[in-house]
Amino acid sequence: MITLIIFLLVLSILVLIHEAGHYFVAKKFNIKVEEFGFGIPPRLWGKKIGETIYSINWLPIGGFVKLLGEDEAGGGKISVSNKELVLKEKDKKRAFFNRPVRERAAVVVAGVVMNALLAVIIYYIYFSISGFKTELILINNYKFSLVNQVNNTDIIVRSFMKNSPAEKIGLKEFSKIISINGKKLKNFKEFISIVNENKGKEVFISWSNDGSNKVYIERVTPRKIHPKNEGALGIVVTPNVISVLYYETFSQKLFSGFVHPVNLLMYNFSVINEFIKIAMITKDSSYFTDAVSGPVGIYSVVGEIIKISNMKDRILQILNLAGMLSISLAFFNVLPIPALDGGRLLFILIEGVTGKKVNSKIESYAHTMGMIILLLLIILITYKDIVQIFFRH
Repeated sequence: MITLIIFLLVLSILVLIHEAGHYFVAKKFNIKVEEFGFGIPPRLWGKKIGETIYSINWLPIGGFVKLLGEDEAGGGKISVSNKELVLKEKDKKRAFFNRPVRERAAVVVAGVVMNALLAVIIYYIYFSISGFKTELILINNYKFSLVNQVNNTDIIVRSFMKNSPAEKIGLKEFSKIISINGKKLKNFKEFISIVNENKGKEVFISWSNDGSNKVYIERVTPRKIHPKNEGALGIVVTPNVISVLYYETFSQKLFSGFVHPVNLLMYNFSVINEFIKIAMITKDSSYFTDAVSGPVGIYSVVGEIIKISNMKDRILQILNLAGMLSISLAFFNVLPIPALDGGRLLFILIEGVTGKKVNSKIESYAHTMGMIILLLLIILITYKDIVQIFFRH
């Protein structure tokens, strides 16, 4: 229940901030706002205040601002379902399609700007709590901009064999091996070297579990003779390169809220590009698809964050997730894809350059097709997330 509440709260804030951008800019330009809705219809509750209906809809994900004449923005007309209803001239002037290009562009872009600003605010809060320090797993040799960066390597247990020395002392999946005989491990090669040098000899090994600060120390003897493909300790380990980012100088701290979300966005694109290259070489698309998540995947991440025992770390991870989602929402919404804000902006800019409105049918078909494709992608990603989380072991 706590996971569900935090999941819905995070998404609600992101959506409401986005739609509030459209709403307030539309109001500023005196464009009539017919409805401000949270969630996806059908409507659960609504109240008309002034000329605007404020509604809560059944599916509590997403939201919308309905502007007078927005659906016919490219056609220069407004459809009225009741033929006997005559639109007042003053309302016609306030219709979205009838406003200047600059005003319509500002309304469309406002949601994106609000999400970007929200990400900035979130990360200023994040860094004020973390002491202007953060860390993340580095997939490639990426160099972050305008921040001090130190890369460390963690040795992570991915799996262990039954009745192996590792299992007997309590090593688990995702345990982080810290040291052997008091020597802190610097890299993967050093770990392999020390284990091989001490086959048949008792060593002290220290580790932590599930990101906990608690350190376990036990004696273990790496095997000289072991079953095929099991290794001396009977574990499969992988090196995780952890990039620690320090915003130390006055200027770094001053601009950290702006710099960090941009750094994260560019890094994610670098990782996705790397996965696409690997998928093309291996002919295996899972490298790319596993890196993409939808609502179910985000819900799962929230669930993992809730399990973190340290309250400060839990708050930091929730803030980090919200900040990353907000800057990602801003970026992808501004892409020139029909049905997204960027797609609507594209048609407005075409009109601004040519001086002519795009044919309403063409724009309508484009947005409809864009929405169908987006919905299909959401369904596919949701299916992938469900299989990955609940059925893949």
